[in-house]
Amino acid sequence: MPKSKQQKVSTVGTLAGDLKAGMGVVFANFQGLTVAAMEDLRKQCRAEGVTITAAKKTLVKRACDEAGLGDIDPKSWVGGIATAVGKTDEVAPAKILATFAKTHEQVVIYGGVLEHKFITAAAVKHLSALPSKQQLLGQLVGTLNAPVSGFVNVLAGNLRNLVGVLNNIKEAKA
Repeated sequence: MPKSKQQKVSTVGTLAGDLKAGMGVVFANFQGLTVAAMEDLRKQCRAEGVTITAAKKTLVKRACDEAGLGDIDPKSWVGGIATAVGKTDEVAPAKILATFAKTHEQVVIYGGVLEHKFITAAAVKHLSALPSKQQLLGQLVGTLNAPVSGFVNVLAGNLRNLVGVLNNIKEAKA
């Protein structure tokens, strides 16, 4: 059943708002997926705080124009467009869709938006290879903590050596 004009206007408004507020956006073809696979994708997106919206190319184009992303032209893309928008993490939509596309060959990534500029599908795949924000923060904390833990180990080594020397002196006198 076709959507009414009011439903289309609502979809465009919602999608445009998501595109403006989103930190990272990925456009992909979802046609050919089973309902169970699409629900699995939606479940993964919800778990990571990513909203995914399916819409026709004309509605996506209108939403992009409304959001100030006029250089995006979905006319050359094949099939319906799934728009995954990450509002808290730039990399999450790219990671989710790239991982999902590995197991479902129907999913084709067309491109995305990063810092309000269009990026190609290859750039999205490179972005998906980056570590997550939590992993990067963990690496940063480990790097910042390394000099302190090294210093503590050096001080502890001196104390161990002092105790060892005192034990050797005690044994020598006994």
